[in-house]
Amino acid sequence: MKIALKRIDDSFNMEAVDELGHSVLMDSSVENGGKNNGIRPMQMLIMGLGGCSAIDVVMILKKQRQHITGFEISIDAEREKGKEPSLWESAHLVFRIDGDVDPDKARRAVELSMDKYCSVAETLRQGNTNLTWEVKVNESAN
Repeated sequence: MKIALKRIDDSFNMEAVDELGHSVLMDSSVENGGKNNGIRPMQMLIMGLGGCSAIDVVMILKKQRQHITGFEISIDAEREKGKEPSLWESAHLVFRIDGDVDPDKARRAVELSMDKYCSVAETLRQGNTNLTWEVKVNESAN
């Protein structure tokens, strides 16, 4: 994998581009001297956790011939307080899956992703992040 990162203004606004041309903007908060024009790098890591697990879960459920009509993940994460570097202390994911999906298969797919297949989850676990999750099948997002 090759990533190119370049500064695009006189502050902390950066653009990262992968070898296929996909790009993302990163920045720091105004309080830290940035302009708030992009995602914080640590937020991107948590977004990567959601994306990694989402791909796993959808792939597993498709192989099991489950018909997904809606899929969302909400993540509530907390960083360590008063430390530098400040790592992710915990992340709780709520998987909301709609469709003709067996709840037991959905729970098992999430468990396999979070415990076995998702490389981002394992990377965070190696940094002592406490990862928890719950699965809601055909429930309204309240």
